[in-house]
Amino acid sequence: MPDSAPRTARLFAEAIVWDNVFPLEPWVGNDLDALGKLRAAGFSAVSLTIAGDNHTVGEAVQRLAAARRQIAARPDFRLLLAVDDVVAAKREGKLAVGLHFEGTRCLERNLDMIAVFRELGVRHNLLAFNQGNSAGGGCGETGDGGLTRFGRRVVAEMQRVGMLVDLSHTGARTTLDAFAMATRPMVISHSNCRAVHEHWRNVTDEQIRACAATGGLVGLSGSSEYLGDPAASTEAMLRHVQHVADLVGPAHVGLGLDFVFDSDALNRWISSRPEEWPGTDRPDWPGFRYARPGQVAELVEALALRGWSDEALLGLLGQNHMRVCAAAWQQG
Repeated sequence: MPDSAPRTARLFAEAIVWDNVFPLEPWVGNDLDALGKLRAAGFSAVSLTIAGDNHTVGEAVQRLAAARRQIAARPDFRLLLAVDDVVAAKREGKLAVGLHFEGTRCLERNLDMIAVFRELGVRHNLLAFNQGNSAGGGCGETGDGGLTRFGRRVVAEMQRVGMLVDLSHTGARTTLDAFAMATRPMVISHSNCRAVHEHWRNVTDEQIRACAATGGLVGLSGSSEYLGDPAASTEAMLRHVQHVADLVGPAHVGLGLDFVFDSDALNRWISSRPEEWPGTDRPDWPGFRYARPGQVAELVEALALRGWSDEALLGLLGQNHMRVCAAAWQQG
């Protein structure tokens, strides 16, 4: 066993481990019972994707209501509304469970819904999901006109009410327009580095620098497609984390692993929507596979062997999210 193993085992046991993206979709094996696998792997907090660009206001409210009811019924969960909830959940041996959206189409162009959704527990939201919407461009489109006038109002209102602006799945120009409006930290919650692996869902060094300039962070995705490794190996994860750390510092990287437990079901759905997921209708498309929850501990060990400090490792695991969310979630 490497000499660093006892140190990293202690760090991992003591750390806040915060994964900011877990799609709540039972049809791909991602139900609340599946969260037990994250808790067993040492996770302290996770945010559930509830709704977004594929949903109306009414559908989003109903999905939120159902998720909140299910979370409240579980003695091993604590609803995540503030960073103090993560600390309390860790102390109590529970999992802090947050709520977020992937896309602003579910606002139905009604800015008042941003404050309403925040009151219902939504703490971060992507501006767009691969395709463009009334707020801005998606990263899967052939063109990206940037933030629309409405999109600028969305970004301003999200920051005013204390909802974290998330630029994953969003077009490059739109992300840069949003970062230029930042009065609080913003995030790219679950995208990897285009400099490490060229993929339309990954982000450029310019986007990473602009995100870090807001005080925010880039969350590591565990998707094989974005990692550039069919096995979604820990070594591939390390390459992307190290690139962000080398570029802007370890204070600006976190976890947005986006685990999916039934990737075959997901791949069938994605390949039927090539306008939303370019290239996935090819006969040779390999499909998505995902890292395992236990690989986070392996990643910590690998980074420790590269000389990462305790502070940097604790930041990656959750302290960076604690800092960003504490600043972004303030109201007024």
